[in-house]
Amino acid sequence: MRYTSTLIAVKDLAESLRFYREVLGMEVVQDFGANVVLSGGVALQTLESWREFIGGKPVTFRTHTGELYFEEGDMDGFLARLEVLPIAYVHPPLEHRWGQRVVRFYDPDGHIVEVGEDMTQVVKRFAAQGMTEEQVAERMDVSLDYVQECLEG
Repeated sequence: MRYTSTLIAVKDLAESLRFYREVLGMEVVQDFGANVVLSGGVALQTLESWREFIGGKPVTFRTHTGELYFEEGDMDGFLARLEVLPIAYVHPPLEHRWGQRVVRFYDPDGHIVEVGEDMTQVVKRFAAQGMTEEQVAERMDVSLDYVQECLEG
């Protein structure tokens, strides 16, 4: 497992982007619309999409406004390990519309931790199910180049 980024929910994405660019000198690394990844590993998520991810739970800033995000290469093994631990879940394991399996739970202090399936593993899982590279790219809403890079690596 590896730590990949810190994600924070924001009320106004444009204003937050301006702040992080102007005040901290961060640059946009990837723009997925409702989610923007900045240099240094900070990700900004629109408040509306964040609410959807956590099952419509209420959002109060300073709680449920961010998470520590990890990716796991062996999602099945990780989920099996969680079953024997006293975990307070934000939601049970689920699969997002782009195919990535995720689980969110609280740490002892109530901070949200998300563990998501490594995106390369998602690509490989779909390919192993018989999907063409083009079908994988369409299913995941990513570029064909991204799919090919994942399969070559």
